[in-house]
Amino acid sequence: MPGRKNLPDTVRRSSRRAQDTWSCAHDSAVDTYGEGERADRVAYAALKRTFEESGGRWKVKEARGGSGARAAGPRAPRGSGVRGTAGGADAGVGKEYLYARARELDVPGRSTMTKAELVEALEKAGRPRKRRPRAS
Repeated sequence: MPGRKNLPDTVRRSSRRAQDTWSCAHDSAVDTYGEGERADRVAYAALKRTFEESGGRWKVKEARGGSGARAAGPRAPRGSGVRGTAGGADAGVGKEYLYARARELDVPGRSTMTKAELVEALEKAGRPRKRRPRAS
């Protein structure tokens, strides 16, 4: 599979099932749209249906599907409060779920945070960390 050679780092560190999902979707998208960003977006969309990003890896979701209100329609209405994902977690879910994700990622101060603060902290925790160059 050509897609297996070009796995993103987060997918490469994930389970074999996540790698297979991304590779199959990517290969199919390359056949349809050609190599490039669009094929990558299709592969990530397929991966996000059954997996969520957690600590630089993709883990199986508890409930399969899209991101709550965003999955119901192509565009969420302005002012609906739907923010998409937060560090790989659905921002439209309850505070308890966000707190559990924050606990998994060891976010400091999570017990006193509001839902909006948890979403922001998860977004920050979900960003890949830049490595510093080694000192010679």
